[in-house]
Amino acid sequence: MNTRSKIISREHASRRGVEHRKNGQRVVLANGCFDILHVGHTRYLAGARAEGDVLVVAINSDASVARLKGPGRPVLPAEARAELVAALAVVDYVIVFDEPNVEALLEALRPDVHAKGTDYTADSVPERAVAARLGVRVAIVGNPKQHSTRDLLARLAGKPNG
Repeated sequence: MNTRSKIISREHASRRGVEHRKNGQRVVLANGCFDILHVGHTRYLAGARAEGDVLVVAINSDASVARLKGPGRPVLPAEARAELVAALAVVDYVIVFDEPNVEALLEALRPDVHAKGTDYTADSVPERAVAARLGVRVAIVGNPKQHSTRDLLARLAGKPNG
């Protein structure tokens, strides 16, 4: 599949999700900023994919990253971040979203599983109530959080971590 063809609209992802589920496939939704792709991201996405058959990755828009991460972020524009994530073999579809969390995407996509990284617990997932109401299982996946874009940027700038 062409990398860019994996980057689709929310509406297209919703239609594709319905088709996949009709075919007996489990759809997984993962999300993040993915500002500078690093090994922690790839481990998270591999863990998310292991939870189902089809992986949809929602990437925060540039405005959303700026609100979450502050001045100077994102480093890469959403289009570039989406294309990098779409290039990963474990990823089937990529969506760019602007909301502060993925509650609206859970409503629209109705995935079987909502995958979050190990920086969350079952109790701290922001979308846990919506997921529970929709019958979406929340899975904490990936390796312990030992990698971050913030730390990588600090190292590149020659600053000590934390």
